Amino acid sequence: MKKTILIVLLNAFLCQLFAQITYDEIASSKLNAVRQLKIKLPNDYNPDSEIIHPLIIVFDGDYLFEPVVGQLQFQTYFDDMPSSIVVGVVQANERFYDGYCDEVTGLPKESGLRFHEFVADELIPYLDSEYKTSKFKVAVGHDLMGNFINSYLFKEDPLFDAYVCLSPDLSGTVKDYLGERLEFFKDDIFYYMATSDKDLPGIRDAVIDADGQISQVNNQYLTYYFDDFKNDTHYTLVTSAIARSFDKIFELYKPLREKELEEKVLPYEGTLDKYLVDRYKRIEDLFGIKKPITEEEFDKVVKIAEQREDLESLEKIGKLAKKLDPESLLGTYYLAQYAEKVGKTKKAKKLYESALTLEDVSHINREFIFSKIDELTVVDTDNDEGEEEDDEDN
Repeated sequence: MKKTILIVLLNAFLCQLFAQITYDEIASSKLNAVRQLKIKLPNDYNPDSEIIHPLIIVFDGDYLFEPVVGQLQFQTYFDDMPSSIVVGVVQANERFYDGYCDEVTGLPKESGLRFHEFVADELIPYLDSEYKTSKFKVAVGHDLMGNFINSYLFKEDPLFDAYVCLSPDLSGTVKDYLGERLEFFKDDIFYYMATSDKDLPGIRDAVIDADGQISQVNNQYLTYYFDDFKNDTHYTLVTSAIARSFDKIFELYKPLREKELEEKVLPYEGTLDKYLVDRYKRIEDLFGIKKPITEEEFDKVVKIAEQREDLESLEKIGKLAKKLDPESLLGTYYLAQYAEKVGKTKKAKKLYESALTLEDVSHINREFIFSKIDELTVVDTDNDEGEEEDDEDN
């Protein structure tokens, strides 16, 4: 019975997923042909909104598009990556010609060069004009096209910010110069590559050699990940590799979790409001999108401040939360806690009372606030003499 229910739910999910996939066509002067595109927009996509989304270009869109979309749906559900626009390039019988490269250099030539220019000069500008795309762009390719996407690394201004090379069929001198090329980037670049112990022998050997080079690169702007899967073939490694690549590429985007709290937030030198501001500024700078700090994340950082006995951070987190959302009681509540902890009971009581006039948050119980007000009311008023009635916004 449970198995039947799971199958029904899975089928319902897949039906919904594929119903949301649309098809488009783009006429290319570079290719002298019309190319079909598969497009999956975010569930919350609104063409009239100011919200923008990273763009993921899937080469081999004939068979690779759906696995990418499925993984995206899964990871965005848990807020592990931003909602993104996925575009699959349908290549079909043109695949060999699209990925045609010089045997010596490994770089596109003839039909491959025309396809390279089509993507850079026609496809990306078209998508940027038609959809709400951010500056962050990801290329995903397998086998022949896993090698092809490396050609964009060798442009003066690389077309993509992240490269997902799934068992790439590295050819020519590209495989010998990948590490050297990645050494010189001065802007953030992500590079992911995967093989497996049951991969095609020639492909596996070249990938292992390339990994040896790239692993030696010392470049603060390069984020490199490599997976060598066990018991997967050239084809079955694809789904695991897509999941791993997205998990790594969008690691910064994920909500604050225990590992980061323990390893980075707890020992942070400075007030914790600055950690939050810097973290989310980095997300905006990197992915070109604005991600709000959630109530849960504020709460987690406040708990770290308490663990550090860091009252200055508690006050500054309160001010930050109030600045970002003045209608929420969150910031005022933290400021009330700060005032209470430093002995300013009159001010704490006023702030708790003020919090009750503001919008609720999920993890703060209003009954608890009422109890704090009652508790502070019975405190001997002599304890409050001389308190500074400074504005909590200062």
